[in-house]
Amino acid sequence: MPAVPARPPSVVRTLWAVVLFTLLCYMVIGLQMAVTPLFVREKLGFSSAMAGFAVSVQYLATFVTRVGVGRRIDTQGPRYVVLIGLVAGVLCGLFITAAALLTAWPTMALVCVFVGRIILGFAESWVSTAVIVWNIRRVGAVNTAQVISWNGVCSYGGIAVGAPVATMLYHSQFPSVLSGYCGVGLMCTLLMLIGLPLAIRQPAVAPLPGVRPQSFFKTLSSVWSFGLALATGSIGFGAISALLALYFADNHWHGVATALALFGIVFVLTRFAFTKQIARHGGASVAVASLLVEALGLSVLSWAPTPFWACLGAGIAGAGFSLLFPALGVGAVAQVGAENRGAAIGAFSLFLDIAIGVSGPLLGLIIPRWGYGPMFEITALVCLAGMALCLVLKSKERADASGVG
Repeated sequence: MPAVPARPPSVVRTLWAVVLFTLLCYMVIGLQMAVTPLFVREKLGFSSAMAGFAVSVQYLATFVTRVGVGRRIDTQGPRYVVLIGLVAGVLCGLFITAAALLTAWPTMALVCVFVGRIILGFAESWVSTAVIVWNIRRVGAVNTAQVISWNGVCSYGGIAVGAPVATMLYHSQFPSVLSGYCGVGLMCTLLMLIGLPLAIRQPAVAPLPGVRPQSFFKTLSSVWSFGLALATGSIGFGAISALLALYFADNHWHGVATALALFGIVFVLTRFAFTKQIARHGGASVAVASLLVEALGLSVLSWAPTPFWACLGAGIAGAGFSLLFPALGVGAVAQVGAENRGAAIGAFSLFLDIAIGVSGPLLGLIIPRWGYGPMFEITALVCLAGMALCLVLKSKERADASGVG
């Protein structure tokens, strides 16, 4: 009797073996996002702007390190880059733990927070970018949208899981070393340690032989229009990640972890339900709709009279932001050849990093003068401006499809 050939693993199963590292990384990001601004303002006594910057500095670090990560992936392989990123994540957790133990010396503690957040920015850029390229190489470029979508599911799913866990630890009555900001730091360290042996077990994907990657700035010039559109929606996410906890605290509301979790849950569900619309209607069309929905959610946040409405606004914003990266990312990756996909993802992601990195401190300066409501409304207007850019990309997409130009 002839042997039955083994059934090849499904695309999703193949993706999950590697995208797990993105999940671990973003669980660490979610753990810190929910409580870092509270720790800096309430425990260390610094301003709201400084608390917002403590969150945003991670994304500025991601921006700085993203420049070289694409070339490193294309020349040394994605598994190597993921491993380095996970090691950096372990160091981040140790610095966050040290900050919690140094609250009697606020300046020293703040330095440890900033160092830990900067290292986490490095870890995020290396892990998340390399995971995307690793999986594209494993399942083929035809599945790029699915690869980017699953990476995003794990990104914001990780935030949705990490945020409530962090809040529980921060306010828990566990022994002191396991609770508060110290407990958060130890949890971050543990999660990144778990990823190291799992990454080592995965087979490496060799760089493409005999092809010299193009310069980073040439790649950047190919994807900048898609990246700029991404940045307009990322500013709203930056406001939510850096300042939502302070918004709730300023209004004496409970439930910021619920709002962050709802953002992540709706983000994930939207990815599951509507990713196929990118192939059906085109990335630019989906991006237009996404920015409109995100602007609506941010507007609800801007006038929310109760925690319920604030949570609802965060959820709507999560639905809008969900498909923006894959919708625009497919177009960005299509601008370059296979040998430059790592650089393309890195260059495209730079715009997200810049937007999130500057949004915390800049929007934090608006709050003392106008308050949180106008701050969120400004981010909604930026999303509407992004819609205009996406309409231009949509017209170009149609022209390319019809062979014009």
